[in-house]
Amino acid sequence: MASREGLVQRRIVTSDTQGSNVKQTVSDTEEDYSPHDKDVRLTLLEEVILVGIKDKEGYTSFWNDNISSGLRGAMLIELALRGRITLDNTGMRKRSLLSRRVMLKSDAPCGDILLDEALRHVKETDPPETCQSWIELLSGETWNPLKLRYQIRNVRERIAKNLVEKGILTTEKQNFVVFDMTTHPLLDQSQKLGVIKKIQDTLLGRWINDPQRMDKRALALVYLAQASEVLEHAFASLSDEDYDLAMKRVRELLDLDPDVEACKDGADEVLWAVVASFFK
Repeated sequence: MASREGLVQRRIVTSDTQGSNVKQTVSDTEEDYSPHDKDVRLTLLEEVILVGIKDKEGYTSFWNDNISSGLRGAMLIELALRGRITLDNTGMRKRSLLSRRVMLKSDAPCGDILLDEALRHVKETDPPETCQSWIELLSGETWNPLKLRYQIRNVRERIAKNLVEKGILTTEKQNFVVFDMTTHPLLDQSQKLGVIKKIQDTLLGRWINDPQRMDKRALALVYLAQASEVLEHAFASLSDEDYDLAMKRVRELLDLDPDVEACKDGADEVLWAVVASFFK
């Protein structure tokens, strides 16, 4: 898991919720998840990959292990924002986010293979699991062989293929001396720049010193990019002054108490439970 000490220095670059009572439909208030272009809708998973992928090489860093868990956290937040999952009710007892279980709210398909696979696992699991457990299970990080079936495999490659279908990435074969690898170089730079601009605007031009008033998707993207250790890529084009300010505000977000934020009006509890799983 990521930690709040995981901020790295910038590199300067020149370029029975399980039963029959589950609702089959989603509320009309379900959020529009288009990041900046209504013709091309991107999920949080796709946005994280776009931030982290090397434009010309077409792959994320071989040494980045945190992106795997970051993408699983993105699945949970995406499902929550689409009205598919929530956290169990605390009742009269006050319980920490890390102890609360993920509950099915609607089993209506999302139309995305990865999200629907994760949703199916949540639906079929009894007793329910916490957000932190789901991040580990979906990543395959479990010593229980009976729970290995929850692992969602080849996530980065499957996300890249989705982006190829949307015309944002392309597909090439690269030779790495001892093996060949399928890569996905950037084809439509405007889409990546739009995601990067959203992150920069959230922390700079449109900064709001209150996370409850921030756009939930933009807020989630900042946290997920940091947890995946790709946030630094979004700051490469910033001046030194803006970079320092953006990093200061990232630290402010990391210093927030997710349990406190989740109790505020309008908060998405799953979002803050995922944040707690990575940074608390």
